[in-house]
Amino acid sequence: MSAAPSIPAAPGPVRTFLTGAAMGAADLVPGFSGGTVALVGGVYPRLVANIRATAHVISLALRGRLRELPSALRALDGMFLIVLLGGIVGTALLLASTLEGLLATQPVVMSAVFLGLVLGAAVAARHQFERPTDARTVALILGAAAVTALVLGARPAALVDPGPLVLGLTAAVAVCAMILPGVSGSFLLLVLGTYEPIIAAVSDRDLVTIGIVGIGAVTGLLLFSTLLHWLLARAHDIVLALLIGLMVGSARVLWPWPSATGVGDPTLAAPQGQVVSAVLAAVVAFAAVVVLDVALRRVADPAAARPSSGPSQHGSR
Repeated sequence: MSAAPSIPAAPGPVRTFLTGAAMGAADLVPGFSGGTVALVGGVYPRLVANIRATAHVISLALRGRLRELPSALRALDGMFLIVLLGGIVGTALLLASTLEGLLATQPVVMSAVFLGLVLGAAVAARHQFERPTDARTVALILGAAAVTALVLGARPAALVDPGPLVLGLTAAVAVCAMILPGVSGSFLLLVLGTYEPIIAAVSDRDLVTIGIVGIGAVTGLLLFSTLLHWLLARAHDIVLALLIGLMVGSARVLWPWPSATGVGDPTLAAPQGQVVSAVLAAVVAFAAVVVLDVALRRVADPAAARPSSGPSQHGSR
């Protein structure tokens, strides 16, 4: 008989809700990771454990092992999930219409903001390596960045009217950012071309599209959670290097010019019009991510964010 995954203790409901609200805001903006917010907010271990426990329940049901279902269901923390999701969904609904308007009226500046955010996130992610980076790690980052830039150049810009299958599949991939701190789900949607249609659906309260995206997201979490946990446990730094390369290579679709078809246009051109505002937006966004990363690491581990004045007292992590 397979045992249900154990779930660590959760923080209180108020902190859980506030963390969920911050995750909802982070997940709307490419470059900010809801998974990182969950980690700093203290709900990340319980979130991942609940995802894996849910996958365990579904696995038992599909295999017909119904007698084991009651104990597996008891391992889930329904109240924790309801409170957390309430914060995530509430914030997303409040902010989506504002973002939709900015994407439509200021594509150049918004592209520059997202470019700064994602490059800042790539720089901040270097702190998550478990071992010092070596030549192989740098080669993986550069290789992944080059492949990403080439692939993105071959795809169209943001999809205007993606079908239900495309929306569901991209949501399934992007939601895995909740399992990978440092990776933005909105960034993945942007790369895949469905960021703007999904933001518009949330802003317009399009329940059908939201439902399709939700089903895809839940399916992705259940299918990929165990695989990602396995990969991170055995090849954490390799996975992280590939993800950083993905972020750097995505600069191709975040270059502010021409942004003729909106944020995510893969065509490239020389800077023209709104150059000063775009550069300032990118620099401010980049600096904001780097500063926020330092602040979040200081909250999570005060010693880790301070320059060391002598030999480390903490050992390897």
